[in-house]
Amino acid sequence: MAAVSLIAGCSATDGMNLGLGGKKKVEEDPNKPVIVQGACPFVYLREGTAIYRQYAKGTKKGPDGLADPEKLVVQATLDQTTRQCRQTDQGLVVTVVVHGRIVPGPAGGPGTYTLPIRVAATDGSATLYSELSKFEVTIPPSQNAATQFIFTKENVVLSGPATGLTRLFAGIDEGPYNTK
Repeated sequence: MAAVSLIAGCSATDGMNLGLGGKKKVEEDPNKPVIVQGACPFVYLREGTAIYRQYAKGTKKGPDGLADPEKLVVQATLDQTTRQCRQTDQGLVVTVVVHGRIVPGPAGGPGTYTLPIRVAATDGSATLYSELSKFEVTIPPSQNAATQFIFTKENVVLSGPATGLTRLFAGIDEGPYNTK
């Protein structure tokens, strides 16, 4: 009896129409872009760009990029990424989403901090897209601990089809704020 219940549970449809009983045609809206996950390039965090440390003004950093830990204002870490793609007449349009957290240091505290987050796309050695955004994250006044954030970059347009070499990258980039 337990085996029959298990098989019945596995075959339950919970009211979903599986299209087995009729020939109901589903019409697609020609104006709605098609979501394309199979050909959607993955988003990678480049080595060295997933951690950002901001120190008090005038603090000297060593050759390793670190300074006196007591002068640390905030530290931000990017840790998870995802994306969604849709095919349009302009090319593959990608929405990149990055999850991270920011922690105040001994010289910091609650407040709003600006993180320089870059989204880039490459195909082999060719750069298809690169944009640096100023993203503000607020640590609430009532909280002097880690705060999570989600950064979203919409409308990343990749002209032409994505190949097996196409890669998306996200990271914290302290370089100049120019776009391509």
